[in-house]
Amino acid sequence: MAREFPYLGHGIGLRPPHYAEVVRDLPAVDWFEVITENFMVAGGNPRQVLRQVRAHYPIVLHGVSLSIGSVDPIDEGYLTGLAALAAEMEPAWISDHLCWSSFGGHTGHDLWPLPFTEEALAHVVSRVQVVQERLRRRILIENVSSYLEFAHSTLPEWEFLSEVARRADCGLLLDVNNIFVSARNHGFESAQFLAGVPADRVKQIHLAGHRDEGTHLLDTHDHPVCDGVWALYRAAVQRFGAVSTLIERDDDIPPLGEVIAESRQAAAIEAEVLAHGR
Repeated sequence: MAREFPYLGHGIGLRPPHYAEVVRDLPAVDWFEVITENFMVAGGNPRQVLRQVRAHYPIVLHGVSLSIGSVDPIDEGYLTGLAALAAEMEPAWISDHLCWSSFGGHTGHDLWPLPFTEEALAHVVSRVQVVQERLRRRILIENVSSYLEFAHSTLPEWEFLSEVARRADCGLLLDVNNIFVSARNHGFESAQFLAGVPADRVKQIHLAGHRDEGTHLLDTHDHPVCDGVWALYRAAVQRFGAVSTLIERDDDIPPLGEVIAESRQAAAIEAEVLAHGR
């Protein structure tokens, strides 16, 4: 898996307010992640921008609508478009979320959590295998933040996620902010999550901001990374070593320099932890 998911360093999400500056200035960023669905149309400015960025940087395709946990049939049209985009752009890898976002042919804009049961596990594993066979590559599956739990779940989230990776032979995109948010919302220890996933499957990390609503934390990607998430990232580096790490900012997007500064902060933390370990 190390060959399929090489270490890229520290990157940021490519977002529309920064398109022109990135193309013009080619800033000191190790790599970019893009929201797959924003570039699925072959023509237009987004695809042109992506071609220009790809000429200078590694990119990763990160999807939000695969709906891998849905009971609806997998969208063959979506997979065809994704395969075509990947063939043109040659991304370092492709990722999506361990969630469902469609039912009965209707698609929502939220990433809804799954019941963590053996039945759901078998269902997800079979669908990940179908997607990987269709794309002819392994993918990464990301843990999502959640605000409610299914009463009939029989497995902790980290065990469910680990079993998906093992049985489907896929990799994991570990969202450290989502762990922090869900741990607070559901009362488990973040350290349990980190300890419970297999280190050899974790090939990317997400860092982002959230909002404290008092009764719960809300994953918003509209704030800088908070101290608690930085501390959890430090623990993640201690557990997993050097893993390609990305700063996500999707709302209230600041100037490009501020996002890059957070990415360099992550790089500094990683370097410090690894140096201390040696």
